[in-house]
Amino acid sequence: MIEARNFTKIFRDKKRGEIRAADDISFRAEPGQIYGLLGANGAGKTTTLRLLATLLKPTSGTATVAGLDVVHKPEAVRAQVGFLASSTALYGRLTAREMIVYFGQLNGLSAGELRVRIKRLADDLDMHEFLDRRCEKFSTGMKQKTSIARTLVHDPAVMIFDEPTLGLDVMTSRAIVKFVRDCRDRGKTVIYSTHIMSEVEKLCDRVGIIHDGRLLAEGSPMELRERFGEQDLEEVFVKVVGAQ
Repeated sequence: MIEARNFTKIFRDKKRGEIRAADDISFRAEPGQIYGLLGANGAGKTTTLRLLATLLKPTSGTATVAGLDVVHKPEAVRAQVGFLASSTALYGRLTAREMIVYFGQLNGLSAGELRVRIKRLADDLDMHEFLDRRCEKFSTGMKQKTSIARTLVHDPAVMIFDEPTLGLDVMTSRAIVKFVRDCRDRGKTVIYSTHIMSEVEKLCDRVGIIHDGRLLAEGSPMELRERFGEQDLEEVFVKVVGAQ
C-alpha cells in the first residue's frame, strides 16, 4: 500500500521565488488497484511520483510505501518500487536483454531468477523479436518496452508509471495499457500518471486530480462524475481545474 501524508515539496528559484511543486498532498493507493494522477503538464504529477520513489526528499510531510517510511528508510523503499519515468535513457550499445540483466543484477537477482523474469516480461510486453538487438536501433516503442522491463525486473510490489505512453503509436500504447492492467490484476499497487482521459477511463480504479501542486479532487471515475454532475471525465477535469 502507498499512503502519502501532507506531502509538500518547495523549490526556490532566484527569479520566481518559492515554487510549491507539491502542496500538502495526501492520498492512499491499495494493492490490486490503479490510482491515477490526472493533471496537465506542470501540475505536479512527476514531483509527487519522485517523492514517493525517494528520488526527491519532501520539504515536509511523508509517505509510507509497503509499510516503509520514504524519509527514514529510502533504500528499503526503492527495493519495493519500480519507477518508470517518461524518458527511457537506455545504454545504446547494450541489447535489451543485457539492459534487463544489468538492472536485475543491481537488484540482487540470481542468473536463474533473471532467466525466468526475462522470459515473463518478454512474453507480456511482446519483446522476443528485439530482445537481443542493440537499443540504439530501437523505435520509441521498443525503447519504452525495454525501459518498463528493466524497471520491473525485480518484480516490485509497487509500480509507479509516469506517462508511460507518451509519444507512442496506438498499438504500442495498447500493449502497455494492457500490461499495466495485468499488473493490477496480479495484486500490485499501481500509480499511473497521465493527462490522457481515455487511459484514465480504461485503467484507473481511483483518480486524483492535481493542479498547481495541489490535489483538488479524488474518487473513483463514477464518484467524480456523480459529484460534479458530468458524464464525461474530461468535463469533470475542466470543472475541477476551472474552479481554481
